[in-house]
Amino acid sequence: MSPAGTLRVLVVDDSAVIRQALAQILGDAGFLVDTAADPLIGLAKMERARPDVILLDLEMPRMDGLTFLRRLMTEHPVPVVILSSHAERGTETALEALDEGAIEVLAKPPLGVRDFLDRSAANLVEVVRAASRARVPVRPLARGASRASRALQATLRRPPEPVRRPAEPCRIVALAASTGGPDALRRILSALPEDVPGLVVVQHMPRVFTGTFARRLDATCRIAVAEAEDGDPVEPGRALIAPGGQHLQVVRTGEMLRARLSDDPPVGRHRPSADVLFHSVARAAGPAAVGVILTGMGQDGAEGLLTMRRAGAATLAQDEASSVVFGMPARAAELGAVDRVVGLSAMAGAILARAGRVRTPGASAR
Repeated sequence: MSPAGTLRVLVVDDSAVIRQALAQILGDAGFLVDTAADPLIGLAKMERARPDVILLDLEMPRMDGLTFLRRLMTEHPVPVVILSSHAERGTETALEALDEGAIEVLAKPPLGVRDFLDRSAANLVEVVRAASRARVPVRPLARGASRASRALQATLRRPPEPVRRPAEPCRIVALAASTGGPDALRRILSALPEDVPGLVVVQHMPRVFTGTFARRLDATCRIAVAEAEDGDPVEPGRALIAPGGQHLQVVRTGEMLRARLSDDPPVGRHRPSADVLFHSVARAAGPAAVGVILTGMGQDGAEGLLTMRRAGAATLAQDEASSVVFGMPARAAELGAVDRVVGLSAMAGAILARAGRVRTPGASAR
C-alpha cells in the first residue's frame, strides 16, 4: 500500500477498453491504478511500484495469464483477481487459476464490456478492497514433497474426537463460501468419505463457472459432486453446488430432502445466497443438520447459520488463520451462530464428527 494508505491496483489486460474502464471505475473509488497490456509490461511496472491487488486477464500475447500467475505466486505473491471470458475454455482456465492461487474470478461479457463494468462498479470496488486484505493462499505441496511432509499433512486432516450430538442422526451438511472458497471446498470435499450425509453448497461464483466447478470437483473427490438441478434429492455421498444466479433451498417432501432452485431477487446482493440456503435447511432438517461457513468477504450466511443453530443444528466456521478473507466467518461468530471455529485442515474431520461419522478422512468406505 502506498505511504498515504491508498490501494495500488495493477490491471493487466490486452483490451484497451477494459483497461480504460477499470482505471476510471477504480480511480473514482480512490485507488491508485496502473495498467499493462501484457504480463511482461506488468512485471516491469511491478519492479517500480508493487501493487496491493492485480486484476488479471488470462488470454494475452507474449505471456498468458496463467503462466504469469504461477510466476507471481512463486516470486511475488500478491492477491490476484481473474478477469475471465465466458467461453468454455475460459471457464476451465479461470478455475485452474483459482487452484494456482488467484483469490477471485470475475466474468467478462462477450459484448458491451464498458456498460457491464459500469453496472458492476460497486461489486468490483468491493472485490478489490476485500482482495487487498486477503491472505494469498499457501501453495500446495510440490509433487516431490518429502514423505514426512505428506505424513504431517495427513495427520492434520484427521478428525477431532467425536462430539456429542442430538439423538436425531445428521441428514444434511450445508456449506457456504465466497472469496477463497473454491480451494477451501476442494480441500474439504476431497477429504470426505462416500457415506457422508448429503451436502448442499453455496459458492459465490458467476453463473458460467459453477457447472465447470462442480465437474472439476467430481473428478477429484470420492463423493459425487454436481451442479444442483431443481428437485434433486439430497443423498449420502453426494454434494450439490448451487448454480450461479439462482438461489438454492432445501425442502422436505415426505421423508425426502430435495433441492429447490429459484430466481427470486438477490439477498444482500447475492444469488445464490448462503442465508437463503441456511434458513431453508433450518426449516427442513432442524437438528439433523450441520452448517459450515467458510472464507469470504461480507456477511452472507451469518444470520442463516444462527437460525440453524437455534434449530438445533451443529455449526462450524473456518478460522481466521486459514481464511483468505475472514469476513463471513467473523460475522457469524460475532452473532453467536457458531459452535466451534475450526482450521481448514481440520474442517473435514470436524464435519464428520458432528455428523456422526468418525472415520479418518481419506479412509475408504466399506
